[in-house]
Amino acid sequence: MLTDRNRDTHTHTHTHSSVLSFLLLKHRTHTRSAGAMSHNRPRGSRTDPQDQTMYHPKHNILLKNNKAMLQASVREEKKLLVENAKIKKDIDDLKKLLHDTQKRKAGKLHQERVLTAAIASKAALLGERAPPPQAAPDTRSETSAAHTRHDGRRRRERRGLDAACLNGSDSACTLMREQKPDVSRLDLRVGRILDVRKHPDSESLHIQEVELGEPAPRTVVSGLTNHMPPEQLVGCLVVFLCNVRPVKVRGVQSQARLLCAVNQERTEPLTPPTAAQPGDRVTFQNYPGEPEKELNPKQRIWERLQPDLCTDAKGVATYKGVAFEVRGKGLCRAPSVSNGEIK
Repeated sequence: MLTDRNRDTHTHTHTHSSVLSFLLLKHRTHTRSAGAMSHNRPRGSRTDPQDQTMYHPKHNILLKNNKAMLQASVREEKKLLVENAKIKKDIDDLKKLLHDTQKRKAGKLHQERVLTAAIASKAALLGERAPPPQAAPDTRSETSAAHTRHDGRRRRERRGLDAACLNGSDSACTLMREQKPDVSRLDLRVGRILDVRKHPDSESLHIQEVELGEPAPRTVVSGLTNHMPPEQLVGCLVVFLCNVRPVKVRGVQSQARLLCAVNQERTEPLTPPTAAQPGDRVTFQNYPGEPEKELNPKQRIWERLQPDLCTDAKGVATYKGVAFEVRGKGLCRAPSVSNGEIK
């Protein structure tokens, strides 16, 4: 009996040990499988759904903040670029204004120095009280009688200015200096003659329609056709004085003055350089001032400047030796009138 019981007990114990061994083996296998799966999962992966739910909103908020900051930076950069361009333009405008102002001041200072030197020289000559010179034969064979008359007018005008400065007060001398005009006050421009027709009330005058670079042509009355055929004038480029006050000549209003070179033999218009265009201004190197809008007839500016206007030995039109010039294009001249007056 004991033997059978012991056999049963032994059998039961063996069976229980087998079951425990099986369970232990299964647990080890499951643990290894889980470890392998954990090893194959990428690093940083989130397996917790709650963690993933919290991660995505934070990421979106960060992206939105970065995008807003980038857009604000772009807007600020564009704004700064616009402001910099505006400031640069203002600086360029101020530089140009300063340059023009300095140029005008330099021109006025140069004119004052030249006039002061001339007055001092004449005052020294008058202080010597020399007797009037005897008439001497003219040795300048190339100088015409018209040019000699010009010199006489210049001397008379300068003597009058010097006498006023010597006999009068300083204020009177200053007033005389200020009243002395220069050629920069004349608005001289290149014009093209479009049409020439006879004056209805005068046989010696003709009417020209002139293009001066303005919206509409001007009407000019002159007697130039007495010296040149009208058909030769049509299409020609000549020089006009454009800031004279319009006046009626035999019932026809003349709005400009055609400038001509005159000597004892010929009368012909001043011709600008071939590259000039209607409306180009005639300038003078040492006289940078701006012309007046309209000359006052009471001041007689044209009449006071005319004695200093002449052509030289080569036919170049000059004012006190300074040539009539269309800047960058050339000089104005009379083709066949040398040492002549300009009227």
